[in-house]
Amino acid sequence: MNSLFDPITIGQLELANRIVMAPLTRNRAGAGQVPGALAVEYYRQRATAGLIISEASQISPMAQGYLDTPGIHSAAQIAGWRQVTDAVHAAGGKIVIQLWHVGRIAHSSLLPDGAAPVSSTARRAEAMTYTSEGFVPVSTPRALRDDEIPALIEDYRRAASNALAAGFDGVEVHGANTYLLEQFLRDSVNDRSGPYGGSIANRARLLLEVVQAVSAEIGAGRTGLRLSPMTTFTAPLDSDPQALYGYVVEQLAPLGLAYLHVIEGETGGTRAPEGKAFDYEALHRAFPGAWMLNNGYSRELAMANVAAGKADLVAFGRSFISTPDLVRRLKDDLPLNELRADTLYGGGAEGYTDYPALAA
Repeated sequence: MNSLFDPITIGQLELANRIVMAPLTRNRAGAGQVPGALAVEYYRQRATAGLIISEASQISPMAQGYLDTPGIHSAAQIAGWRQVTDAVHAAGGKIVIQLWHVGRIAHSSLLPDGAAPVSSTARRAEAMTYTSEGFVPVSTPRALRDDEIPALIEDYRRAASNALAAGFDGVEVHGANTYLLEQFLRDSVNDRSGPYGGSIANRARLLLEVVQAVSAEIGAGRTGLRLSPMTTFTAPLDSDPQALYGYVVEQLAPLGLAYLHVIEGETGGTRAPEGKAFDYEALHRAFPGAWMLNNGYSRELAMANVAAGKADLVAFGRSFISTPDLVRRLKDDLPLNELRADTLYGGGAEGYTDYPALAA
């Protein structure tokens, strides 16, 4: 039986253990959406994770949806991230970046020249975002034209290339949490016709073309993807999630991706929402790469699922925020630090780099 603490090779990445630091938005990027010295220390502290997935990082200026989130589209951002990846590697860790386009979950004040957000639809989401004025309702988007989509895919490809230039070991395409790619996937949001709307195959087209472009640029063995079939974070579920995500995974299977990262249940909420059954194991059986699970995992459940072959890796979020030496504490069954929820978003070192590790 495999152990949560055993090494594993996923694609081209050799990991020291199967504990993953989940992508966690912290809203602490500096001017120009550049990660700074605090981010270097934050990630370095957590480098004992088998794999760190960075906070979601926008692929272009039009991809930003929240205040002070980092990007991976400018020379300054690449240089800032290089300081982070060098620190993680010096500490013996591996790190990939999560590539992000928020789509309609944005506010015009955050976008170039006050532009409207873009999406699969022109319908506004019933959602809030974080701006210099605090939490405000998102802006009304405009629907992307079909002839704009090749440039969008190119943004993803370029961001993946930038990620390797910044020293990342790979990338994770963010196809989850009802951001842009999932706005195209779900029929609850996607109301368009043409090649990117209507049927499951058409709605899945953009996600699959993005993953193919990224894989072609940096190698499938350095590419992962995150999905969240049952989250209702800013949008209703698809009318048939099992058929939709089953099709997506069947199409992904031949590509040779390093891993698939699946959020079970509601993102940041219950793992099994009442009245919302979903067969994650069917997806697992269809996907030949490494299988990463996420959402509210305890030490005991993570160990049991890895031992039973239900997961190859388990991603931890909030516990990695509060406990930089999480790997050691899980292995030795030691108590974790208490999370300070009021310091999650924005600010400085407090609640970011000042959580203590245990003495050696």
